[in-house]
Amino acid sequence: MKIFRVLCLLTPILVASHLSAGQTPTLPPENLQLLSLGQAISEALDKNLDLIATRYDVSIAQARILTARLRPNPIFSLEAGHLNYPITPDFNNSHAGGPNEFAIRTDFVLERGGKRERRIEVAEASRGVAELQVLNAVRTVFLNVETAFVDILQAKANLALALDSLGSFDEIVNVNTVRVRNGDLAEVELIRSQVAQLQFENTVRQAQLQTQTARARLQILLGRTITDPLVDASGEMRRDAVPVDLPTLRQSAFTQRPDLLALRRDQIRSQAELRLQLALGKVDYTIGSEYRRQQGASGYGNLMGFFFSANLPVFNRNQGEIARAGQEQLQVEAKLRALEAMVQNDVQISYLQYGNALATLNRVEGSLLQRATDVRQITEFSYRRGEANFLEFLDAQRAYNETMQAYNEARGEFARSRYGIDAATGESTAEGIRP
Repeated sequence: MKIFRVLCLLTPILVASHLSAGQTPTLPPENLQLLSLGQAISEALDKNLDLIATRYDVSIAQARILTARLRPNPIFSLEAGHLNYPITPDFNNSHAGGPNEFAIRTDFVLERGGKRERRIEVAEASRGVAELQVLNAVRTVFLNVETAFVDILQAKANLALALDSLGSFDEIVNVNTVRVRNGDLAEVELIRSQVAQLQFENTVRQAQLQTQTARARLQILLGRTITDPLVDASGEMRRDAVPVDLPTLRQSAFTQRPDLLALRRDQIRSQAELRLQLALGKVDYTIGSEYRRQQGASGYGNLMGFFFSANLPVFNRNQGEIARAGQEQLQVEAKLRALEAMVQNDVQISYLQYGNALATLNRVEGSLLQRATDVRQITEFSYRRGEANFLEFLDAQRAYNETMQAYNEARGEFARSRYGIDAATGESTAEGIRP
C-alpha cells in the first residue's frame, strides 16, 4: 500500500519529465569555432553591422566639410537681343528697330561676415562629434561582446555541472536497478532515483538551450550570419580586482567617456552654429561686369557695364535661425548637465555591483564551495554503501548543485561588473581618445 501511494504521487512527475526530457540528452554535433575574448572583440570591431553603419557618419561629416569650404559659383550670362531675324529681313529706314545686341556678363557673390570660415568651423566640429560617437558605439560593442562572452562561459559551466550531476544519477540508477533485482533495495528507492535522473535530464536540456542562446547572441554581435560557423568562447572569466577607488573612477569617466566628450564637442559645435547664423544675417554683395556689342544698319558699337546689387535687410535678417541656434545651445548645455549626472550614477552603480559581486564570490569560494563538495562526496559514498538513504543523498546533491550554480553566477556577475566598470569609465576605449 505504501509503495502504491508513492507511485501515485510520483506518476505526474514521471510523465512531465518524460514529456520534457524524452531520452537521455546528449550534446548535438556542432561546427563550433573557438574564439578568445580578444579575437571576438577584434572581429566585432571589423564586422559588427551597427558599428559599420555608425562609421559612415564620419564620412558624411567629412563630405560636409568639403561642402563648407566651397565658395559661391560665379554667374555667367550670354545675351543676344533686338534681333531682326526672322521677323524682318534687315534693319533699314522702314524697319528702324534694333540694332542687334550681343552681351556677355559675369556676376560674383562677395560673402560677408566670414560665412565660409563659420561654415568650416561648424562642419569640423560636427566631424569631431561624429568621431566620438563612433568611439562611443565601440564602447557599447566592447561591453556587449564581453557580456555575451561571460554569458557563454557561465552557461557552459552550468552545462558541465548538469552533465556531471546527470552522470552521477545515471550510475545510481544502474546500481539501484541491480540492487532491486537482487532484492537488496526497495523498488520505491529505484523510482525516486529515476525521477531525479529525469529531472536532471531536463536540467541538462535547459543548460544546453542557454548555452546555444548565448552563442547566438554573440554570433549577431560579431556580424556573422546564420550560415557562418557558430562561435564558442574559450578562456576563463575575468577575476582581477579594481585597482583604484570610486573618486578616481569618477574622474576617469569625466575624462574618458566618449559620449560625454561627444556632447562637450557638440556644445562647441552649437556655439559655432550660433556664430554661423549671425554671419548669415549679414548682407552679401553681388558685383558684375558686362561687355555689350550693338550692330545695326549704320554701324556698330562696343560697350562696357559694371553692376552692384545687394539685398535690403528689411524683413529677413535671419532672426529665426539665430534664435534657433541660441536655443539649441541652451539645449546642449542642459543635455550635458544631465549626461554628467548620469555618468556619475553609472560609475556609482557599476562600483556597487562590483563590490556586491566580489563579496558574494569571496563568500562562496571561502566557505561554501569546499563544504558542499565534501558533503556531496561523503553522502554519495555512504549511499553507495547503504549507510545513507536516498533523500539524504538527493539533498546533498541538490545542495552541491545550488552551491555550484551560485558560484558560477557569482563568477559571471563579478566578470560582468568589471567590464561594466570599464564601460562606465570609458576605460575600454581610452586608447582611442588619447592623442
